Amino acid sequence: MRFKQSPGALAAICMLAMTTMHAHAAITVTDDTGATVTLAQPAQRVISLAPHVTEMIYAAGGGAKLVGAVSYSDYPPEAKQVPRVGDNKSLDLERIVALKPDLIVVWRHGNAQRQTDRLRDLHIPLYFSEPHRLDDIAVSMTKLGALLGTSPSADAAARSYRDEIARLRSRYSQQPSVSVFYQVWDEPLMTLNGEHMISDVIALCGGRNVFAKLEPLVPTVSTEAVLAANPEAIVTAAPGATQPDRPLPSLDKWKAWTGITAVARNNLFAIDGDLINRPAPRLAQGAKQLCEDLDIARSRRAGH
Repeated sequence: MRFKQSPGALAAICMLAMTTMHAHAAITVTDDTGATVTLAQPAQRVISLAPHVTEMIYAAGGGAKLVGAVSYSDYPPEAKQVPRVGDNKSLDLERIVALKPDLIVVWRHGNAQRQTDRLRDLHIPLYFSEPHRLDDIAVSMTKLGALLGTSPSADAAARSYRDEIARLRSRYSQQPSVSVFYQVWDEPLMTLNGEHMISDVIALCGGRNVFAKLEPLVPTVSTEAVLAANPEAIVTAAPGATQPDRPLPSLDKWKAWTGITAVARNNLFAIDGDLINRPAPRLAQGAKQLCEDLDIARSRRAGH
């Protein structure tokens, strides 16, 4: 006996078949090292090994899937409740294994190489996060959303971030240039070169990193080199909600060098380190602060 199926029943069967196919379709993305990361299904138990990664996972809609994170993973506030698995200097590998993750997101230059190698030996999928340019943050959120099965939330967060950056670029990038020295540390005196994302932020705001051409990524410079560069603004990170292990250096020592334009015009600016140092969506807020500070520097020029 033959049964005749209605068009509605056929449609339902086709929909069920497609849903089943999608449920079992592998997810593949490329991480920031160029390596391919493939999951058989969206990750359900994720460990973050950097504070900026934790922020991106929450922004991408995957906060509920976080089962472990490192120290200083403190944003959003609920991230403080996620179990700790060490810090960027020392990971608790036994704890990581016990949490049974199906995805670990690693900070390539922050997590110790020896321990990263041991993580590989666990044969748990690793996604390496190392955003270098402003748009890499949006790209990372989109990729994490794919791995977590939260693409709608991740894509919306990426769009919102890109919109904020686009507004800042439209308003500030073509303003008269301001030469900037970004101080990372004072003893030894350290800065950032043009490959660092903060240099991108400086350019976004219509600034120019006076040490952009130096090597390596975080070069050590002399006081004499800063005097010779004569920046119009000196910028550093200030403690935000996250209190560092040791006090961040201030810019007070520069006040003795009254010949530097930045000092003569009182263009010494400190920006919330949580916003400017972490390559995460809140970098847009840090960029806004920097853009406003460089505008203050412009207003202090003769004739204004």
